[in-house]
Amino acid sequence: MRKLRYRRYFLWAVVALWTLAMAGCDQKTINDIRAEPSRYANKQVTIVGTVTSSYSVLGKGAYEIEDGTGKLWIVSDKGVPREGAKVGVKGTIRDGYNLGSLIKLPEAVSSGLVMIESSHKAR
Repeated sequence: MRKLRYRRYFLWAVVALWTLAMAGCDQKTINDIRAEPSRYANKQVTIVGTVTSSYSVLGKGAYEIEDGTGKLWIVSDKGVPREGAKVGVKGTIRDGYNLGSLIKLPEAVSSGLVMIESSHKAR
């Protein structure tokens, strides 16, 4: 009887810790970010999706990621993943970022809502 009670407490503790850990994650959808850009501006978030476009010059570049809710351009100085790759990206959301001085990219990337990557990892 006593073992069963301890197991129950242990199970509740694990569930509580798991819930806290998941609440601490900053994973958002692109739709969340696009719907309220001022809420996420200059804040670090994580998104997961598939790379749809990728441009790189001398280890710097940008790539577009789609997560099923929308698309967002990611700016990187650590290299870019290939098109079609599934990635998780952590970075800071910027509104009105201008890439014109860094590299020549398509017009859609040169300004607007982007994420400045701090890291990315293949999924």
